[in-house]
Order: sequence, then structure tokens, then C-alpha cells
Amino acid sequence: MTAASRPPAEVLAAGGIDPRWSRTVEVGPRTWHLLDNAATLDAEPVGTLLCVHGNPTWSFLWRRLVAAGARAQRPWRVVAVDQLEMGYSERTGEQHRLADRVAQLGALTDHLGLAGPVVTVGHDWGGLVSLGWALDHPDLLAGVVLTNTAVHHEVDDAMPAALRVATARGVLPVGTVSTPAFLETTLALAHPRLTPTVADGFRAPYRTADRRAGIGGFVADIPATPDHPSRPELDRIATGVRGLDVPALLLWGPRDPVFSARYLRDLRERLPHADVHRFEGAGHLVVEDADVAGAVLRWLDARDAPAPPAVADEPYRALGATLVERADDDGTALIELAGARSRRVTWSALAARTDQLARGLAASGVRPGDRVALLVPPGADLTAVLYACLRLGAVVVVADAGLGVQGLTRAVRAADPAVVVGIEKALVAARWLRWAPTLVSAGPLRAGVARTLGVGASLDDLAALGRASTDDLPWPDPDADAAVLFTSGSTGPAKGVVYTHRRLAAMRDVVARTYGIGPDSPLVAAFAPFVLLGPALGATSASPDMDVTSPGTLTARALAEAVRAIDAAVVFASPAALRSVVRTADGSELAALAGVRRFLSAGAPVGIDLLEAAAALMPAAQAHTPYGMTEALVVADVSLDELRDAGAGDGVCVGRPVAGVRVALSGLDVAGEPTGVPDQRAGVTGEVLVAAAHVKDRYDGLWLTQHASARDPGWHRTGDVGHLDADGRLWVEGRLAHVLVTADGVRTPVGLEQRAQTVDSVVSAAVVGVGPRGAQQVVVVVQPEVYSHGPVVAAPDLAAAVRAALEGTTVAAVLVVEQLPTDVRHSSKIDRTRVAVWAERVLAGERARL
Repeated sequence: MTAASRPPAEVLAAGGIDPRWSRTVEVGPRTWHLLDNAATLDAEPVGTLLCVHGNPTWSFLWRRLVAAGARAQRPWRVVAVDQLEMGYSERTGEQHRLADRVAQLGALTDHLGLAGPVVTVGHDWGGLVSLGWALDHPDLLAGVVLTNTAVHHEVDDAMPAALRVATARGVLPVGTVSTPAFLETTLALAHPRLTPTVADGFRAPYRTADRRAGIGGFVADIPATPDHPSRPELDRIATGVRGLDVPALLLWGPRDPVFSARYLRDLRERLPHADVHRFEGAGHLVVEDADVAGAVLRWLDARDAPAPPAVADEPYRALGATLVERADDDGTALIELAGARSRRVTWSALAARTDQLARGLAASGVRPGDRVALLVPPGADLTAVLYACLRLGAVVVVADAGLGVQGLTRAVRAADPAVVVGIEKALVAARWLRWAPTLVSAGPLRAGVARTLGVGASLDDLAALGRASTDDLPWPDPDADAAVLFTSGSTGPAKGVVYTHRRLAAMRDVVARTYGIGPDSPLVAAFAPFVLLGPALGATSASPDMDVTSPGTLTARALAEAVRAIDAAVVFASPAALRSVVRTADGSELAALAGVRRFLSAGAPVGIDLLEAAAALMPAAQAHTPYGMTEALVVADVSLDELRDAGAGDGVCVGRPVAGVRVALSGLDVAGEPTGVPDQRAGVTGEVLVAAAHVKDRYDGLWLTQHASARDPGWHRTGDVGHLDADGRLWVEGRLAHVLVTADGVRTPVGLEQRAQTVDSVVSAAVVGVGPRGAQQVVVVVQPEVYSHGPVVAAPDLAAAVRAALEGTTVAAVLVVEQLPTDVRHSSKIDRTRVAVWAERVLAGERARL
């Protein structure tokens, strides 16, 4: 038996721990060590955060939360305990079971005289202990916070590999006690790697085998079998959690090999009201990997914030109502152009297929609220299964294949679907990368593939099930989740954006209202979202023969064929697709394109020269460029005529807000941060804010991101920077992440890039900042008409011309590249983040590839 003690001064210093926080407490015959900031609070605390570590850490894990609670404007007392046998608490030599640890924690808080409100905070097995305390103290409990933990494990399910190894006979004492293997393996799970000083801080209480006995005891207490002594307490807590009606926050590191996505899924099912934030890139030691302390305090503050004002809802009509209304219509609903595999689908056939799939999904066990990832190319199959999911109330997950395998894997796993519907290539990835437990094929599979992958059914199988079903299918609640759509990932990992049925319907209505798309306006869409909106709008739609993940594959001939096939009135194409159309036109397409009344291009800034060239191919059409984002599909619109009238300006003119949309700016401060209140005055440069009925409901599993985007009640912060002019037109000047903060002040990139592109020999330009924020140097990277594969520093005459074009801005360097990199989705947005990293390395004298 070893008495409790306080950590040595050097250990406290390693963690930035105020020595006054470290204390020992005698509770009955046992002595505990804990960190407690009560003695250093300058004001009465709002409440107490009770923090419980897991195995093999100690209260050192919570040091930043202890500090943050003490210095917060609304201070919190933070009590972080070392469980018995752990950290610097007493070594009793006893085996403590889960029920023992819950009771011991209760005895400690009774001794401390802990009064409410109390919010428990737990990590690893400390999460389970903290929840046991929460269930036993409902009169004190005000909330629960959990980080990478588990509260339930079916005895028939395989344990995580790391725990299987650790608990194996003969391995447990060697791996956990005799050697520090278990401890070192845990510390190695940090992303990024812990600094030596911090790692030593975690090791400090566990230097010898006798000090590590508690680590082995904790592992031995994992209730992996039905007859394990701790199984009853685990079951009690797992069941009781369902009844917790206090606010809950789940903070998760997705790279955790121990507590994987299934444990987060289980927690979300038991605590459906919980707020969730996944820290991309973080793992098991999420408390070390990410700013968990800041997240907890922001969440606590947000609980007391006023609710946002309600947005006036438009009359609601379900997105799939048109299919029901046109179930007997034998007219063309959509045409899928794909060479010999082209097909035409009638409204009646689409309606029948949609109804059959909805019923088949229900008969196969898919329930309203279940998530279904659709990895199917745009066309009849995707359209039918998407509307089937919406009809059933399943939540469709749509991630762009253009994200690449790594980005797509991250996105789909984040959405955590129960089912993946996909073509063979997608199903192979889904099975081997563990995207979902159930797979459904959306087309033919090679012999043996279905069995190898464990594909449960095909769309045809589901349709057959649906034809035999007579069950009533109630329409989903308008405010239930309908879809998770993913952003392009051009400024960081793609984010899931959640839409309810009501908000999707509002999106349909704003598109119909703004562009007059409906039954009398057949639509050709070279952009997947608009293909999928066609049936909801009642418009016959066609998808041209192209690879939608590569916009540059759309040719003028393919577009003309699609227009001719449905006598299209409206065409939608991304700038990259439109540029390809212009480049491949030879005049033979003019007759087919002459009947187009309106063409739209969006997804990235659209140059007036490109619109002029496209207008020459479609002379009877009005050219429009909608401005929007995944979070709000249409925000503003500008026509070619309006662009001509607007002329040159600082940024890209995206027009006036469409009907039903309000736009404001949050002004930038001297540090380039959008700290201003929503402002609709002309000339204010700031972050663009949007309010409308069709703005997303929230970001999926990203509570912090959502909270930041909704900082101003009723407004969505877009991440774009711009200004309104005197005529109410919005000009976009770049992304907030790309704002430069120089010694001369704040600079936005787009206007500078436009001026650089006025130099005759420059095809494209990117303006980036190099160096520390506040003293960044302006670097212009240009793509010249003729690239010589010579030095990356521009020739003196080119550099001088670029500097002259940017008169008034100090330019540190002008660099040249053969090709500026663009985003993965639209092939149109310059990847300034990548350019900035490359430029910094080059100017530091390194050899770097862009």
C-alpha cells in the first residue's frame, strides 16, 4: 500500500498546473489526490465540473480545463480526481470494480460537500464512472460531457483489437503492470505526438511496476463477458443513461482505434438530444489533440444564450409530392444520356419505382431517421432511390466522389450511415473501408462479388419487396432530418450539412421562384444537385453524357444532344463545364442550343468573358450566375446584363439577394476577424451572413462549427468575405480563411487577383500571405500564357507589370507556375491554401512541388 501524495513541482510545471490546485483529501480510510481550482477563483462559480479520467491517465489530462474554468468570464469550479490506484491517489492493493469506483466517487464528492449544479466530464472508462455518479446524483446533475468512451458492449461483439490484446491471458500483467507497454501505447495515440514534457507528465505517477498495478486492475475490470462481476453495473448505467434528460455534449476523436464510431453511435442513440462535435484528425486522446476545454466552456455558455428568432416558414409541400401527383403521367420525367446505355424514364415509371423502393426499404428494416448513403452516379437510379428515402423518412447522405477516396471515406464515416447504396466500385470501398454495415447494389455486380462483399440486396430486390407490401407509409414530419449533403472540402475537410424536409422544400421553392423552372421549363443539368431537383420542380430533366465528377468532360456536342433530347429551356453547368463547352464548340451545336431560354453557371466565380462566350452559343438565353453554397443553395443572382452594368470592382459581383433572402456583413477588425454585428450598409467589408428559410438546419456532428456559424442569432456565417455596393449588389472578395493581415492592414485576395490578371501574359493568379499573421507578406503566384519550366521567380518584366497592376499594395514576390491548383469538386476555385504553403516553402529556399 502506498499513500497518496502530491505531484512533484516539475510535473506540475510541465502541465502549467498551479500548485494551489493540487490537493489530497482523506475520505474514510482512503486518500485521494485531485486538482481543484476553487482556491484560485475570483468570483462565485457558475457551478462545478467533475472530471473523471480513464486508463491509464490521471487528472493531468484535465489540466487545461481546470485552468480554463478558473479564468473564464463565467468561472467554473473544476474538480479533476485521480481514481484510487491511479495518478497520485492511494495505492491500496485492492481490485476495484466498476460499482466500487462509482460509489467511491460519490463518497469523495459527499466529503467535498459538492453542491449543484454539477456537470460531469469523463474520458475513456472515466466516462462510464462519471455517468454512474450522474445517475446516482440527479439532484445535483446539470449536464454530462463525454469524450471517447463507451457505456455498452454486447458480449457477442468483438472487443477492440487493442483491448483484446491487453486482456489476453498472460499478456495482461506483462503489458499493463510489469512493463509500461499499455501506457506507452496509449500515449502514442495522440495526434499530433505529445511533446516529451507532456508525455513525461503522464508517465510520472507510473514509473514502477507497483505504481502501475491500477492500470492492470482497470483492464481486468473490463466487463467483456456476461458473468463478469462488473457486468451488472455496466448494464445499470447503460440502461439508466437513456433516462438522462439533462443537456449532454459528446466530443469525439474519430481516429480512435479503441472507441470507434460504433460507440459514438450507441451513445447518440441513448442520448438523442446530445450535442456532438467530431474533431477531425483527433483520436483516443482527444482531450490532448483538440481544444476540448474551450469547447466545453463554449457549450456551457451557449446553454444560457437566447434562442434565435424564428425564420418565417413558407407553405410546406413535400419534396416528393410531384411524383405522387404525376403517378399516371406517361410523359418524360428524365433522360439519362450515356451512349448505348442511355434511357428515358416516364413520370409514372419514376413514381412507381420510387414508391416500390420506399416500401422495399421499409420492409428490409430501414426506418425513418436511419441514414442511407447514396454512392450512385446521377441518373434514374439515383433519382428514384433518393426520392424513395425521402418518402420513407430515411436520411439521405450525399457525398461527392470528387472528394477522392480519403475525403469520401472521412465524409461517409462522419455521417455514420446504416446503409450504403452504390455501384460495384463504391460497394467494394464501402465494405473494405467499413463505411456501413448494410450494402445495397445499384446495378449489376460481377459474379461472386455480392457474396464476397456481403451485399444484402439490390435495388431490384428492394423494388420487388415493395411491390408485395401493402403497409401504409406516412409522410415524414416536415422538421425531421431529410438529407446530409457535404461541402466541397476546398477550405478543409468536407463538412456534413443537415437539411430538414421543410428546408429542402424551401430550397426547391426558391429555385423555382428565381428561375421559373417547372413543368414548362425542361432542364439540362451538368451539376448533380440540379438533376435531382428536377422531379421536385416538376421539370423534365436530362443529364448529359459526361463524368459529373470531372466537369471538364462536358463537350458542346454532349450538351447539344441533351438539350435536343428534351427541347430544354434551361441549362445549368459549372464554370469548368461551361468552359469546356465553349472550348469544344465548332458551330454545329448552334441550332440545338438556339432554343435555350436561360442558362445558369455557379459553384465558383464566373468570369464575364466566359459568360459572353457561352451566350454566343445560346443567343436567345438569359445568362445568370447564382451565388450560394452547400449550406444555402441560392443566395443571390446576377445576370450577364447586370454584370456588364456593374463593371469592374473589388471582387466578384454576385448580384442582389433573391426573394426571401437577407444578406448582411460582419465587419472585419484590424486582425482580419469578423467581429462586427450584422450590417447591411454599403461599403462594409466583412464576412457574408445569410438569413433565409432554405438555409441548412445545422452542421452534422460539428457542434462547435455550427455554433460559430450561428453566432449571430438568425444568421448563417458563410465564410465568404465581401461587401454590398450602393445598389444593393453583393461583391465577394474571397474566403475568410484567405484574408491577408499585413503590416499595412487587411487585404482580401480576389480584387488583387483580378488586377493581376489584367496583365496581358497572365492567365490566372492567386494572391496569398506568407509569414506570421499581422505581418504577412503579399505574394502573387501567376500562371502565365507561356511557361518556360525555368525559375519559379517571375522574370523582372512580368514581376514589374504585376506590381504595377497592384499599385498601392506592397508585393513581396511574384512567382510563376505552370498550373494553379483548383478544388476537387468544381475544378474552378483556386486552392489558395495549397498555394500559400508552396509559396512559403519556395521563399524559404526549399524545393517544393505545387
